[in-house]
Amino acid sequence: MDEGKSSRKMSKTQKITDDLEALLSVLPTPVAEKVNILDDSDNLLEVVLDLGRFPKARFVGREVVLYETEVSQADLDLVIERIGDFDADNRAGMERTLHRISAIRNRRGCIVGLTCRVGRAVYGTIAIIQDLIKSDKSILILGRPGVGKTTMLREAARILAESKRVIVVDTSNEIGGDGDVPHPAVGEARRMQVSKPSLQHEVMIEAVENHNPEVIVIDEIGRELEAQAARTIAERGVQLIGTAHGNTLENLLLNPTLSDLIGGIESVTLSDDEARRRGTQKTVLERRAPATFDILVEIQDRHRIAVHADISASVDAMLRGYPLSPEIRFRDAKNKIHIQKAAAPTINTASQSLRRSDGMKKAPFQRNNGNQRRQITYDTVVDEMSGAAQQERPIKNRSIYAYGVARNRLIQTVKYMGVPARIVRTLEEADTLVTLRRYYRERQRPIVEAEEHNIPIFVLKANTVHQMEQFLADLFNLRLPVDKIDSQLDLTDQTQAAIQAVLNGEKYMDLPPAASTIRRLQHDMARKAHLISQSYGKEPNRYVRIFRD
Repeated sequence: MDEGKSSRKMSKTQKITDDLEALLSVLPTPVAEKVNILDDSDNLLEVVLDLGRFPKARFVGREVVLYETEVSQADLDLVIERIGDFDADNRAGMERTLHRISAIRNRRGCIVGLTCRVGRAVYGTIAIIQDLIKSDKSILILGRPGVGKTTMLREAARILAESKRVIVVDTSNEIGGDGDVPHPAVGEARRMQVSKPSLQHEVMIEAVENHNPEVIVIDEIGRELEAQAARTIAERGVQLIGTAHGNTLENLLLNPTLSDLIGGIESVTLSDDEARRRGTQKTVLERRAPATFDILVEIQDRHRIAVHADISASVDAMLRGYPLSPEIRFRDAKNKIHIQKAAAPTINTASQSLRRSDGMKKAPFQRNNGNQRRQITYDTVVDEMSGAAQQERPIKNRSIYAYGVARNRLIQTVKYMGVPARIVRTLEEADTLVTLRRYYRERQRPIVEAEEHNIPIFVLKANTVHQMEQFLADLFNLRLPVDKIDSQLDLTDQTQAAIQAVLNGEKYMDLPPAASTIRRLQHDMARKAHLISQSYGKEPNRYVRIFRD
């Protein structure tokens, strides 16, 4: 082993190479000596030197003051002299190491603080997602600063370079280290450096156009132009492995700069029929386009991750108010990897409409933790022909308390539909409450009591037979008539033919006017073919147009 380098076993399957002595050699001697005395190099993240403050060492889970003597300008100048010049992003490195020194400047441009981060090559850390890395799918890795995103990315580049052409776009030289020769931790991967952070997107495109890669590895996608470049790369059939700052999928959805990485979101105004079919307000959030990445990995801590195996499906489910559970992977104390498969969704048509009140507009990403109001607001019953997230359930007798709803009209509707429902006169006898929107908003006493006793509350817009039919259809999970299903199936081949025509070069294809339930199916088919679809016209002549992005 070369002098000045340290390599030690972390576990039976992981090994750390951190060249820590090289970093300590550029620090003031008292600082380096104190770090050595603490003897916890495996958990050392960075050393912080701020002018006029005590020097600190940050470890995983704690922060230690090294000594109670203020950092002087001479101490900072000593480190600066030993490491050389800083780049445009106020970062400097040390040749053939992975360490990074970042500067804080005052208004006159003078350096008044340094963050000296320890760079490590951890061999074996990628084992927890190695099957995903080798799946040829594009993967986005999320995590807070210092949790190990870059370490995992570097190991992914090394593993993939054993069998594929890999280009690393190294903006801050964190992946391949400082200097012109990449660090051995990236293996056979080639590295392209970026002269200025603002040019990262141009280097990403240049890598694809000039060097024929099969895989592009990019750290810290953080600007809109970089997100657009990532989409361009993915559309050219190149596997993309990248990282971004954020903890969860929700962070990306709410980040206007990076949301395009997962398809982006937009506010869509639905027609009256479509809103009734979905059981939502007329204005909803939807995914704008196919996601750039196929898989999302959320690093929760150094030994635990959450995996969204289909980003598009996860985004769609989250926007509709019933987020899918991710797959959880973690290492135990013996470094054995455990995988907890995501539970299959068991959401029925009633629960799809939960939380469709006005509060949904304010918190569209709020997860249902079981403590929210059990309310269903009816524009109409959710489409029974949408097979996704539908669950069979036996029809059972229901006792319904109608508060503010025309009781006689509801009784007649029950008889007409032939459902096993009994309209009771008191809340104590009921297992379901149905009311009007006005009474629900006024929080009248029966509403409050029903919530306290965990009785489902259904809210109608008006005292009409149509609203009552929709309420009962959802309550008893009734299906559409067979003739409507048959008509839907008859249009499947026609829609598929239009999709194939667009894929073969047609600019766009218009489908014949159809009901909202059929249009929904057509939109789903177009999305699965990675095409764009949009509804045009007014009912009953509203139709779907399919076209390329």
